[in-house]
Amino acid sequence: MADPIEPSTSSGDTDPNPIPIAIIHPRREPFEHGLLPIQKLIFNDPVEAITPLKQKLSSSSTQRVDSDAVAELLQISSEHARLVIETLASVLHSETDPLVAARPDDVDAVGADFRDLILFLYIQSYKRLLPRSHKDSAAVADVWPSTSAFDGYLSALSPLQLVRSNSRRFMPSPADEEAHQLSYLQKHLANILFLLSEPVEGEGEESLVLTMEGFEHLGFLIQFDDKGSETVPLNQAAPFFANSDPDMPAVPVPVSQVHDWLLQNIASSLERIPEKASAKENGPSSGSDQDVTMTDASPRSAKALPSARSPCFIEGVSKSSYVKQASDINNSSVKVINCHDSTIYILAPLRYVVIYGCSDATIVLGAVGKSVRIEHCERVHVIIAAKRVCIANCRECVFFLGVNQRPLVLGDNNKLQVAPYNTYYSQLEEHMADVGILSTINKWDEALPIGAVDPHDSLSHPAGVSDAQTESTTRLDPDQFTSFLIPNWFEGASTGSTKDNPFPLPDAYLTSQQRNQNNLSEIKQILREAPLEENRKRELSSALHVYFRDWLYASGNIRQLYCLQSD
Repeated sequence: MADPIEPSTSSGDTDPNPIPIAIIHPRREPFEHGLLPIQKLIFNDPVEAITPLKQKLSSSSTQRVDSDAVAELLQISSEHARLVIETLASVLHSETDPLVAARPDDVDAVGADFRDLILFLYIQSYKRLLPRSHKDSAAVADVWPSTSAFDGYLSALSPLQLVRSNSRRFMPSPADEEAHQLSYLQKHLANILFLLSEPVEGEGEESLVLTMEGFEHLGFLIQFDDKGSETVPLNQAAPFFANSDPDMPAVPVPVSQVHDWLLQNIASSLERIPEKASAKENGPSSGSDQDVTMTDASPRSAKALPSARSPCFIEGVSKSSYVKQASDINNSSVKVINCHDSTIYILAPLRYVVIYGCSDATIVLGAVGKSVRIEHCERVHVIIAAKRVCIANCRECVFFLGVNQRPLVLGDNNKLQVAPYNTYYSQLEEHMADVGILSTINKWDEALPIGAVDPHDSLSHPAGVSDAQTESTTRLDPDQFTSFLIPNWFEGASTGSTKDNPFPLPDAYLTSQQRNQNNLSEIKQILREAPLEENRKRELSSALHVYFRDWLYASGNIRQLYCLQSD
């Protein structure tokens, strides 16, 4: 086996100091939505472990691999192998890959490109940047009480207490995360290129080359933006293949030449990342990554270029209602962060959503075609129509799901409940069709629990804890199931065709819903037909209004009436 490429001291035929035509960025999606806490996927030496897999997979006639082959090669269960393929599909860079558009029943028939699988397996050793602790403890205490009903009980569970304490942390800034991911790629670039390379006759560095097709698979991990805005195709950003004749096969390039050029671009991008404003607000990092040190990950610099690749942030909403429609969102990714005691509606077709650090809130998502990750939340109700959902480190939350893949449950959770999807808005089915969600498939009650401790967190955990399985979900009692009504704020705007919940309800929940509706109709009928004098009817009506008003204030739903009034 050839050794991974070391940095070359020669520049070959390229300019030793090329001026980048675009700015290199890591793709966030594999690092945010593509990491699985399956111990057999996390290798001490990824090159040594993955090289034999590459040799077996590359000899396949189709060069694609299904879940049966993944289970056999990695010695994992069939359900974990299927999870690997589905997770990989959700974070692929190429929308033209047949796996992206494959229906659930066709996923194994289509399979994954072995080069994408290799890169997916390699980054399973990545360690996330630790979230920050908030330096304004009084502000945090306002929404995160210093004590919880669980704290006394959990103090006896010392192996997981370290993870539990992290639920009151704040996410690193986007610039921090980008610098951290770039530094990871910088450190591991030689190994990554080696795994994508092909041997040719020759000696030393020149015996390994990268074809244009192999180079394009780097798009799984990196992308180029023109002046921080428009994404540039990978083969157009690189000088090696930019002028290739589309009718002729491109000449392979020595790996050392690609390595040097990418390192220059990564170094240039790291220099552009400024010192973070969030560091001033949230204080210093609470820890460092075991793979990339913070000094490497946070270089000081002058100015950062703005980028349209950043997700839409909904941050710090407290004690209010918040509405976003498709026309309000200019990005297909959304992050809902540190929102408390609020109702948030995001009624749009989306690709990726992260919900982090929220408490005592109701969050309604439109249609999410790739992946939703909900992490470090407490007492939150989330209503989701999505292809896949991942829940990590949450407590006392209820999830109303219309989901095409098994919900993934990770980390240290407590008292999670799931129920079928329970709402609609006029454009829901149109948005679901836009992002490829099927209403005929709903695996809301087929949660797949994995690890109680996430090995991708930059924390040290007691021995043996990594193999513990997380607490799974329980079904919401059908008697507690109710439909959620989304107010129609924009009656004058164009409306869609959705008139009801597109996901069929299971019998028990449908029966409960119908019973509630019948009870309501009976009560209305009784009130209408009650043999009361007019003054008694007025007293009854007044009493009902008083009780309803008290409930609005006690439940916090009075905010939604204010929201309707202001609109």
